[in-house]
Parts: sequence; C-alpha cells; structure tokens
Amino acid sequence: MDWLISKRKFEAQRQAETAGQVADSMEVRMAIMARFHAGEITLDAAKAEIERIKRGAKKAGKITRDQAFRRG
Repeated sequence: MDWLISKRKFEAQRQAETAGQVADSMEVRMAIMARFHAGEITLDAAKAEIERIKRGAKKAGKITRDQAFRRG
C-alpha cells in the first residue's frame, strides 16, 4: 500500500474516532486494557469484551476501527 494512501486512511480512522462514530475506539480499548492491568479482568475477558463491542457496533449505529480504516 502506498504511504500516502495509508496516511489518509489512518487520518480518516482518527477523524471517525474523534467524531464518536467508532464503537471500539482507542479510548475504549485503552480503558479495557487499564482494567486488565489493574487485575479486574483477565486477558481472555478483555479480548471477549472487545469482540462483543465490535459485534454490537452495527446495532448501536456505529462502525469498527477496521471499517473506518477501509472507508478512508
């Protein structure tokens, strides 16, 4: 993939996250990992929670980070 195309896709992904269109944004992922590092949940539980959020994205009227990148 061309560097310029990749840069545009990452920027589109970042803009979608900032606009609140992304269900599994980096903020959500970091919050889940903070819970993991605090010992509240296991790694498998963290992965399962992220997958649950990704599955429910369409129902919530949002997209996933992957979809935001591909649209970019």
